[in-house]
Amino acid sequence: MEQDTLEYAQLLDKQDDLAAYRQEFYLQENTLYMDGNSLGLLSKRAERTLFDLLNSWKTLGIEGWTEGDNPWFYLSESVGGKMAPLVGGMKAEVIATGSTTTNLHQLVATFYKPAGVRTKILADKLNFPSDIYALKSQLAMKGYDSDEHLVQVTSPDGRFLCEDDIIAAMTDDIALIVLPAVLYRSGQVLDMDRLTRAANERGIPIGFDLCHSIGAVEHALHDWGVDFAFWCTYKHLNGGPGSVGGLFVHEKHFGTVPGLAGWFGSKKESQFDMDHTMDSAMDVSAYQIGTPHVLSLAPLIGALELFGEAGLANIRKKSLQLTQYFLELIKSELADYQFTIGNPTDATRGGHILLEHVEAARICKALKEDGVIPDFRVPNGVRLAPIALYNSFEDVWHTVQKLRIIMDEKRYEKFENKRGVVA
Repeated sequence: MEQDTLEYAQLLDKQDDLAAYRQEFYLQENTLYMDGNSLGLLSKRAERTLFDLLNSWKTLGIEGWTEGDNPWFYLSESVGGKMAPLVGGMKAEVIATGSTTTNLHQLVATFYKPAGVRTKILADKLNFPSDIYALKSQLAMKGYDSDEHLVQVTSPDGRFLCEDDIIAAMTDDIALIVLPAVLYRSGQVLDMDRLTRAANERGIPIGFDLCHSIGAVEHALHDWGVDFAFWCTYKHLNGGPGSVGGLFVHEKHFGTVPGLAGWFGSKKESQFDMDHTMDSAMDVSAYQIGTPHVLSLAPLIGALELFGEAGLANIRKKSLQLTQYFLELIKSELADYQFTIGNPTDATRGGHILLEHVEAARICKALKEDGVIPDFRVPNGVRLAPIALYNSFEDVWHTVQKLRIIMDEKRYEKFENKRGVVA
């Protein structure tokens, strides 16, 4: 059986141990959804737990804080505990709170302690802009010029980072390191274990942005000795638009006073004493700032059930199989259309494919018109993410066929080669 046939894709789907989970999600009719690395689809369980939380408000009123199946007062901790296996952390090290950028601000405010010659923050040139904005903001609040005190490792090719270059930049003037676990454009997975060991040897706190890795890539943050991490939950975790973020703080830092103090960072048993001297929680709970966003946490309860059942190792295995199949079809079907593969072709890739083309913005628009949902990343990237829990090998096959027809017939030419407001 030829590997580039529909029958072969269907055979792979019959052999897929995770195929049943596709029925757990609301799939859009006549649509091939390849954008789960930007916004995951709604699952039926996430819908159920959202309505369950709404019902607890309806039936319990204020008593919902301490009563019901998921008491709101402890919701950030309980949802964090469900995320802990996905990052390789202990339950006491992971909490669901805030958003990606507010959590980064909290963690930098806590771990960035410039002293002596150690005043600089080490980051990279390929990171998502929001992280860089936050780092520059934190430097400014400490009175430092980011042009001098934010060190950004460059990429030799504009796609990938070299761990040797990052380690070489861990000089005596670096006070903090913040890096992505998976690069948002190319999907490169950094060697977090190696980078953490290098930082620890030099006594530099290190943290990682897991937005494009959690739910797609296995982690061992506790065992690696990572100081902190932060992430969103609306991509691979399918928590819904604007769903609550998460953060990890290694237990070796428990008792460290949070840089940004807030009432919900107090010990639960003393929080309502209303004392003006904060009695901080002695675990990751201390790094909460405000009241849990209960209704935004609710879908995560159901969404995370699926990860507990399917197992992250199985999800990662299928993800690599899906993207490998994608790469093989691209090579056989799209060789004549001037595409460049911009992601790693080995197991150091995350959960998405990056196709580079000079007409990328137009191609994305043509794909959408033909029922394929990709996303565009400047300057020339088409990102395609087959998600293990709800995409099939047949989805991948049809996506490549549609892309081949679009290129063969030049259907993209009727569109302007310019991104939309939301790319």
